Parts: sequence; C-alpha cells; structure tokens
Amino acid sequence: MMTWRIGTVISTGKAWRGALELEVTLNRPLPGRAVEGTAAGGADGAVAPVTVRALAYTDLVGEPVPGDALLLNVSALARGLGTGGYALVVGPAAGTTSLPPDPPVGPGHLVKARYTPLQTMVLGVDEQESPHHATLADADSLDGLPVVVADLHSALPAVVAGLRHAAAVSGTAPDTLKVAYVMTDGGALPAAFSRTIAALRETGWLTTCVTVGQAYGGDLEAVTVHTGLLAARHVAGCDVAIVTQGPGNLGTGTRWGYSGVAAGEAVNAAAALGGRPVASLRVSGADPRDRHLGISHHSLTAYGRVALAPADIPVPAPTADVENLPAWGADLTHRIHEQARSLVPPAETSRNAARHTLVDIPADTTLLDTLRTSPAGLRTMGRSLDRDPASFVAAAVAGLHAHHLTTTDTPAARNPAQPA
Repeated sequence: MMTWRIGTVISTGKAWRGALELEVTLNRPLPGRAVEGTAAGGADGAVAPVTVRALAYTDLVGEPVPGDALLLNVSALARGLGTGGYALVVGPAAGTTSLPPDPPVGPGHLVKARYTPLQTMVLGVDEQESPHHATLADADSLDGLPVVVADLHSALPAVVAGLRHAAAVSGTAPDTLKVAYVMTDGGALPAAFSRTIAALRETGWLTTCVTVGQAYGGDLEAVTVHTGLLAARHVAGCDVAIVTQGPGNLGTGTRWGYSGVAAGEAVNAAAALGGRPVASLRVSGADPRDRHLGISHHSLTAYGRVALAPADIPVPAPTADVENLPAWGADLTHRIHEQARSLVPPAETSRNAARHTLVDIPADTTLLDTLRTSPAGLRTMGRSLDRDPASFVAAAVAGLHAHHLTTTDTPAARNPAQPA
C-alpha cells in the first residue's frame, strides 16, 4: 500500500543529472506525527502543514517550480526508512494543468519499471532500433574483461578509487582508465537517485553507467546483466566493469532474503561470457551485528553458495599503519582471513562447482589517501571511511586487483575457460 500526500513546492534545491531536490509543504502531517502545538492531524480538525524534502526525477515528471501542487508518494518517509529520506514526486496533483511536455518522438521500445504507473520507455542498447544492435546481436564474449562484483552500492566509489590508485602506482594516468558501472535492479531503479553515480560521471571517474533489468536512467540501457556487460566491453570500450545494485538495498535479516545475493549471479554472468570475475568482499570492523563483522554473511552466501563459477577474491592484507586504524586491529584481520578461507573449501566438500582463488592484496596508507580523494562521499550503513575503514579498503583492493588483470594479457587471461 502507498501513503499519498499533496505537496506544494516552496523552493528548489540541489540538482544533478535526472534529479531535482524540492522543499514542499504537505497538505497534512505524516501518519502518527504530530505538528508542534497540535495533536496529529490537528486537534481542531484543521490540516497542519509539514515541510519535507522531495525528489523529482526530471526525465519522468519534468521540473517542478515553486507554487506547483504535486502528488507525492511518502510511504518510505512515513515509515522512517533510511535511504534518501525523500517524498517522491509522482506528478502534478489532480486538477492541475502544468503537465511536463511530451518526450520527443524517437526510437526505443524497452519498457522499464514495467506495468507500474511510472513505467518509462527507453532505447535499449541491445534492441533492434539501437545503432548498436548489430554489434551486440552476435556478441558472446567479454574477451577477458575484468568484472568487479559487489553487493552494496557504497562499494562503487571505493572500487573505482582502488583502480585509479593502482593505475597511478603503475605509472598510468588514472584518467585514461575506462570504467563502466553496470547497475542492477536490486536497489533503487532510477540511476538518478544516486549522487555517487552523478559525482563519478561528472569528474570522469566513471566512463559510463549501464542500467540493466528494471533499473533505468544510465548512459546506456540494457535488458540483462549479460548484455549490460557486453555493452560495457563492445560499445563503451571499457577496460573494467563494476556490477552492483543501486542504492537502498533490501534486507530482511535472513540468509536468502537479501537483494545483494544477486552478486553471486553476476559472477556467473561474467564467467559465462568469458570475463574475469573479481568478487569484492563486504567487510566491516564496526558493524554491531556479529553476522556482518569481518566478512558479511551476505558475501559468504553470494560467493560461497550462489556463484557457480570461480572468481578471484581479493582479501585486504593491511600494513601495520592501516591495521592500527580505529575499528580494525589484528583480531579483525585474522577473522577476515579465516572467513575468506571458508570460500575455498576442499573440492570434495564443495557444495557447488566454484573454486575461487583468494588473493592477498597489500593495503597501506597511500590507498587510504586515494580513497579520501573520491568525488563521491564514502559512506556505508551510515558509517564513514574513518569510522569503518575496512569496508572501503576491502572494496578498494578489488579495484587494485582488477587493474592488475588489465595488464595481464595471456590466452588464459583473455578467456579463463581456455588453458594457456
């Protein structure tokens, strides 16, 4: 069920590609929330105004201006859910005439957010009307493209930072590295919801964003993770691809009821296409929940149970300076390595066909320095780089290893399924 409100725009705020922040006054308070000086809903029956932040996806609903009356979905806001904290603009309120203009007539019949009131039609890179259809029609290999897989969107800027750090150390200009982000639909569907994507694109840290499945709003749109990866390689010409869900993952406190389980499926997709899967570990030294301390149980499930193809799993090997950071320590390092070893059980006891390779990657303070230069904020589960450095270092070392793979050019590297 949805919780609806009518909101009147007071002012506009920050804008980035495809999104506009608004300040709006609601026609009545959110459920269960009293306004100062009144009971909830107004003691005398009058409607008490409440001011909240709203977000308009400008490609869908146009660009509201002060004075506009808007229909808002406030369901997540009313429940106090953390991601975003916005009322979401559905469109002009009933009775208004300020509808956004019709989109220009053009190609594209790929419908995303299908059969919802806000379904949108885009030009898929892999569909028949696309100029790239011929390229992708018979594309069947990533030609050894390194594919870094992570389960949380917050890993994205850290992985890119690791790639750039490795490039700089090797004497390569980081800006020459072409990086694609393949955004899956486990979290937010609109790419415009992510300020991380906007910041990385604006500064050139990302070359392209490919939205796949029901996700939409990337530089390229694709039907599946498979065609999204092929587009990253053959259309965008990228050196590395990163696959993870958009912001706002869905979890239930159970092993299988978690959207990031799809990270294991992304490993399978990369391997099936002749890519080189790199499984980024979700790590924490500060999470109060034991199941997420060290390597999260979600990573152990995704890579140990769901991934049926082998992947390289970079494991941070911190120097003394890094290990002495807050929320780290020798005990955490030991825990991470013990948990990582469970991902490579003896072949006779393995529950699936995957035989992953653990790769110890040294992490020092210079890597932390690079992480601090990220144009996108580093924050995961409400914690910053300083509060939980292990989270971001673990993602960054996956980027370090992926860059190393870009410099490895052997027949086996180009197609891991074939012996050298």
